[in-house]
Amino acid sequence: MQQHQQRVETALDSRLTADNNHTSTQLLEAMRYSTLNGGKRLRALLVYATGEALGARLEQLDAPACAVEMIHAYSLVHDDMPIMDNDDLRRGRPTCHKAYDDPTALLVGDSLQSLAFESLCDDQLNPQQQSQMVKTLAQRSGIIGMAGGQAIDLESVGKSLDLNALQTMHELKTGALIRASVKLGALASNSVTDTELSRLDLYAHHIGLAFQVQDDVLDVIADTDTLGKTQGADIALNKPTYPALIGLEVAQQKAHDLIEQAQAQLDGLAYDTQALSALANFVVQRAH
Repeated sequence: MQQHQQRVETALDSRLTADNNHTSTQLLEAMRYSTLNGGKRLRALLVYATGEALGARLEQLDAPACAVEMIHAYSLVHDDMPIMDNDDLRRGRPTCHKAYDDPTALLVGDSLQSLAFESLCDDQLNPQQQSQMVKTLAQRSGIIGMAGGQAIDLESVGKSLDLNALQTMHELKTGALIRASVKLGALASNSVTDTELSRLDLYAHHIGLAFQVQDDVLDVIADTDTLGKTQGADIALNKPTYPALIGLEVAQQKAHDLIEQAQAQLDGLAYDTQALSALANFVVQRAH
């Protein structure tokens, strides 16, 4: 994990460097501030773990790993803004709009989204891989994916959601980009079958939902210093969460059950899935 975290950090750093004199210094600085600020890099790790299991070269996985992290970073920058969740802290530091200003934060998100798709035009990937990856990332980050889930989240503040509606929201808001990460890693391989893609997608579906359940749990039981963001923010915003709907202990058990279902999908695959298994466990063992 540490080797791949450092690898994607280096790859992101190289892509967030000005190559002409016309780039806004503040915008580039704010993009770097929002992207190169640590974090778990779970989505990039899933790209690397999936791709390596299927025989893809690390050089082929750098671009999709960076792309999915850029989409994730842009979503957090916009999510933190006053027009959405209005958060002051992200990964233990002032959020982008607090460190800079609202217009800069808006442009940071826009620019990171564009740069994510530019990254997929990497010469380590063949044209078919590039087009499949672009389509996958676009679908999973747009209206039928992450952005669609965020919209439902905003519309649900102060409302009562049943368990199915809450799950649908999180399958889109959080799960879609995690599923994209696994598929991007698989697409870097030339040997993946449709059956393997299906199993990997179910694995990603389960850990994506488990990730959000664990996030909801940590919002209740962790403190602000550990989380790196404001503890109890969801409760303060009167957002629907798993602990609020089914209770804290049941929510914790649900996260573990989902990881077991994810692991079951890996059992049916013929290649080395130890890294993917370890990442699934990490989803519910993390403290932030």
